[in-house]
Amino acid sequence: MDEQQGEEEARRRRAAELHRAIDESVAGGKPPSSPREFTDQQARQAAAAPSSRESTAGAGWTDCGGPGRWESDVPVGTRPLSWLRPSVLWQSRNDIIARRLGDPTDTARQAWIERARARAEATGTAPDFTFTLGEADAVSLLLLGDTGEGDASQYAVVPSLLAQADDVHAAVVCSDLIYPTGDSGDYRDKFYRPYRALQMPIVAVPGNHDWYDGLHGFMLHVCQLEAPTTPPAGRGWRGWLSRRLWRVAGVVSPSDLEHMRRLRSAPGQLLDPPQPAPYFAIDAGPLRLVGIDTGILGTLDAEQGRWLARVSRADERPKILLTGKPLLVDGRQKPCPIAGGGSVDDIVRDPAANYVAAIGGDIHNYQRYPVSLPDGRTIQYVVSGGGGAFMHATHQIPRVDLPFVSEADFRCYPLRGDSLARYSQLYDRRLARGRGLLALSPAEAASYMGELLGLQPTRGARVPLGRRARRAAKLIQPLPATRGFHRFVSEAFDWNDPPLFKSFLRLDAGPRELRVRCFGVSGCAGTEDTPPVEDEFSVRW
Repeated sequence: MDEQQGEEEARRRRAAELHRAIDESVAGGKPPSSPREFTDQQARQAAAAPSSRESTAGAGWTDCGGPGRWESDVPVGTRPLSWLRPSVLWQSRNDIIARRLGDPTDTARQAWIERARARAEATGTAPDFTFTLGEADAVSLLLLGDTGEGDASQYAVVPSLLAQADDVHAAVVCSDLIYPTGDSGDYRDKFYRPYRALQMPIVAVPGNHDWYDGLHGFMLHVCQLEAPTTPPAGRGWRGWLSRRLWRVAGVVSPSDLEHMRRLRSAPGQLLDPPQPAPYFAIDAGPLRLVGIDTGILGTLDAEQGRWLARVSRADERPKILLTGKPLLVDGRQKPCPIAGGGSVDDIVRDPAANYVAAIGGDIHNYQRYPVSLPDGRTIQYVVSGGGGAFMHATHQIPRVDLPFVSEADFRCYPLRGDSLARYSQLYDRRLARGRGLLALSPAEAASYMGELLGLQPTRGARVPLGRRARRAAKLIQPLPATRGFHRFVSEAFDWNDPPLFKSFLRLDAGPRELRVRCFGVSGCAGTEDTPPVEDEFSVRW
C-alpha cells in the first residue's frame, strides 16, 4: 500500500509541475509548447502498428504496460465524470425538459443565426457561412467526436492525435465538445488545455450536450459570439414549467475567458475570422465540408434545411456531411427530419449534391456503413464518436443485414468481441466484486458473439465456452439492449484505464481521391506515437 501511495504521490508531483509550467507560460503571454516533438518517421510507423483486428496486443489486452505518458497531463484533482452522480443528472435536466415540455432549440438557433448574419454583413464575410481551408488541390484534416469529458479518457487521445498532425490544416470536432452541459466555464480543462499543443485551428459542430446551456458556451468559445441568457419562451403550463426548471447558461469573467483563450493563442491555432456559425460550409481544396447543427433532438429547422440544400447543390465538388447525429448507426437509419418536410439524408443521397460521405458523432465508438445506392454510387456513412467520452458498446449492434449494406462490408471499433469482453470485466467488478464470475476473455467474448450473430471471430479461431462463460455472456449480452438496466450500462460503467478503445479519423484529400483512416487509441504506454489503423477506406472521383 505504501508503495502504491508513493507512486501516486510521484505522479501528482509530476503533473503539478507540468501544469505549473503551462500556467507560467500562459501568464507570460507565450503559447504553450508541445510536451513532445513528433517526427515523420513516427507518423509513418503508425501504419505498421498492429491493429485490434490482428492481435490482442493491438487491442491493448496484452503487453500494455499500464497508462501512457498522457496520465501526467490530466489536471490534478480531476474527478472522472460519472453519470450516476445526482448533481450531473440535475445539471443535464434541460434534455428532459426539451423532450417532455417543448424543445426551444429552433427558436434559440434562429436568434444565434441572426447575430451571425449581422456580423457577416458588418465584416463583409460570406453570408452563407462558408470559409476556406487547405490548399487549392489538397487538404488534410483530423476528426474526432464527443470529446469533452475532461477526464483521463479524453487526455489519453491527445498524444496519438499529435502524432498524426503533420501537414494537417485543421481539426474538426463532431458533437459534444463539453459534458455534461456545454458550460462556458468548463472549456478550460475540456477544450483549451487538452488541445493546447495542437498547432492547427479547430472547427466544430455542436452536439446535444452543447445545447443544454442554450449553446452559449459553444458560441462564445468557438464562434466568438455572445447573447443574453434567457429561459425558453412557451405558452400554457408547459411553458411556465419549462421556464421554472430550465437551467440557465453559466457565465465566465473576462479575465477567465482571456486566460482560457491564451492556452490556444498561437497564430496557427486560430481561425481568422472565427467560425461563422453553428452550421457552415468549408471549401477545403477538392472537397466541400458541410457541417450542420442538429440541436438536442436531432432535427433541423426549416431555415437551416433550406441553407443545407442550397450549399449542397451550389457547388459541384464532392462533399462530406459533418453532423452531431449520425444518419446510420447501430444498424438503423436516422435520416434527421427537416421542419416542413424532407430529411438530411434525402439531400445527402441526391446525386445533384454529390455527397461521398456523412460523418457523425453522438454514439461513442466507430462504425462504418458503405451504402450502395440504386444509381451505382456508394456513400460512406460513418460514426466517429470515440474522441474521449465514455464508450458505447458495439456488442449490442445486431448483424448488419440491410438492403443497401451487409455485414461483410460493415466495420466497427472496438470489435464486438472486445466490447463484450471489456464490459464483462466492468460487470464483474461492479456486480461480482471482481471474483471472475462474469468476466470473459477476449477470445471467449469473440466466440460467443460469433455464435450469436453467425460470424467467424475477426481475430483468431473460436474457443470452447464453458458453462460459466456462457451464462455470463447471456447475462451481459442481450440483443437488443434498449430497456431496463442494460440501457444505461455505457454511462454507468465508464472507465479511464487501458484498454480504452478511443478513436479518431484522419482525412487526406487530393485532386482525385479521398483517403480516410480510423486510428485506435488503447491508452497503453508506448503506443501513443504509433496508433494503429483500425479501418481505412478511399473514395475516388
